[in-house]
Amino acid sequence: MNESEKEVQVSGQANSPSSAQLDTTTSQDGVSTPSRPSEDIENDDELIHSSGDEQQPQDVETLSRVSSGPPYTVFSRQMIHWIIAMNCVSAFISPITANIYFPAIPAIAKDLDVSVGSINLSLTTYMIFQGLSPTFVGDFGDAAGRRPAFIIAFAVYLGANIGLALQRNYAALLILRCLQSAGSSGTIALVFGVVADVATTAERGKYMGIVGAGLTVGPSLGPTIGGVLSEYLGWPSIFWFCAILTVVWMVPYVLTVPETGRRVVGNGSVKPQPWNMTLLDYIRFRRQPREPSTARTQKIPFPNPFNTLMVLSHKDMAMVLLYNGLLYLGFMLMAATLSTQFSAIYHYNELVLGLCYLPIGAATTISSIAQGYLLDWNYRRTAKKLGFKIDKKRGDNLKDFPIERVRIQIIVPCIFLGTAVYIGFGWALQAEVHVAVPLVLSFFVGLLVTGSFQVINTLIVDLYPEAPATATAANNLVRCLLGAVGTAVIEDMIAAMGRGWSYTLIALIFTVFSPTLWFIQKHGPAWREERRQKMLRLREKEEAKEREKSPPDADADAHNGVVRTDNAR
Repeated sequence: MNESEKEVQVSGQANSPSSAQLDTTTSQDGVSTPSRPSEDIENDDELIHSSGDEQQPQDVETLSRVSSGPPYTVFSRQMIHWIIAMNCVSAFISPITANIYFPAIPAIAKDLDVSVGSINLSLTTYMIFQGLSPTFVGDFGDAAGRRPAFIIAFAVYLGANIGLALQRNYAALLILRCLQSAGSSGTIALVFGVVADVATTAERGKYMGIVGAGLTVGPSLGPTIGGVLSEYLGWPSIFWFCAILTVVWMVPYVLTVPETGRRVVGNGSVKPQPWNMTLLDYIRFRRQPREPSTARTQKIPFPNPFNTLMVLSHKDMAMVLLYNGLLYLGFMLMAATLSTQFSAIYHYNELVLGLCYLPIGAATTISSIAQGYLLDWNYRRTAKKLGFKIDKKRGDNLKDFPIERVRIQIIVPCIFLGTAVYIGFGWALQAEVHVAVPLVLSFFVGLLVTGSFQVINTLIVDLYPEAPATATAANNLVRCLLGAVGTAVIEDMIAAMGRGWSYTLIALIFTVFSPTLWFIQKHGPAWREERRQKMLRLREKEEAKEREKSPPDADADAHNGVVRTDNAR
């Protein structure tokens, strides 16, 4: 143990019993590693930094900045890049699945001897499960780890795709599409949680942008790929394609992508349970005995969807999720109506209609990645202006940092420009101008509107670090419910109001609710602190109950521990 660690240990013994609750263990590589969940780390870190008028928290804050403090993650930069790349692919699979069989709907209806309206019902049921599935998978992934949640979700997805490719019955189609949605959509909550596991707030933007690019390009490429496959190989080839893509992704994931869930492995240095291990994990930990202090038995909890609904009970989260859902609604309504409107106006076939999605797909990819780098730049700029020291190794304490303003500043001009372009798109369709005009406008809608809700996705993870996958599941629930309602009425709106006024009404919703962003910037930090204090009080009660149940010698050992020094942000 080096001198800095000794200093931390002595100070931890001298402090009040509350500091004894913040015990750590030291892994074989000398990194101080929390023996409790990451969400505990984050809240304990806030406990260390809270209440500026008490001497003890100030002393511990000073000690928490020593050079021997544990890093935010022990994964190498190369491994982080590999994890992010695999998550980008998994993020791509879910949205492409929703839209890939759009061009094949007439062919499926003919082969199954049902109406197109009956096949469209499978879209509605798909969206329902798309909203519900992440509420289970996200909570399970936060509690049991990302790997088992990913593997179970994609195993369900793989089986559903094989069944869809082989079935020739309408009832089977409905049931299997629900299973397909449950498997693929559950991963949406996990991908952003993984980013929060391995990336500090200062670097989170670019990684969220890369993963978000996979999420947003899927709805655009899906119809294109589906149109090609359906045209030349028949509609069953669509589901065989999804099955093959799943296997190609699962094999390297199961073998090489490590567990990142911070409740399971902390910053990556805690030995995971066998079901969270990869082949590389076995090699890595084969000679490392599991110490009694870290060898806690982890039970796999039953996922609780009410944890997702609890996210909506917080004022700041409810406002952020609502506005983000409205932005997503605008994007989905354009994507859902683009093929039908272009078919009615320009009389294109299925293959060409699929190609018409490429401009908006390219725009969403460019925007998501570019906005991610802009987020990190604005974070650094604001930190420098406020004299806030960024710690990329251990993470930053956001207690007194205006993270809401840092994120929202980037998107305000994009939203207002995007609103104008969105209105222009609607009136271009109304006038039935040359196809180049709405295609160019759709590109800028993807660039501005879609990029904006990707930025808010990052803010959602920043505001709810104790359970990022659960927060993302809540985000997905809100936007899918709004999307289900919107897609159910948009065609009737266009028939009744015309294309121009329908899209204008949707765009004006962005403007009417835009003051929400101002409220979040102004009151968000206070609401975030209020939520933090509430969670700390709840955690203190839980820890008090655990200490009452623990044997006396365990309490004595805890009081002789060292102070946790992880700034889990």
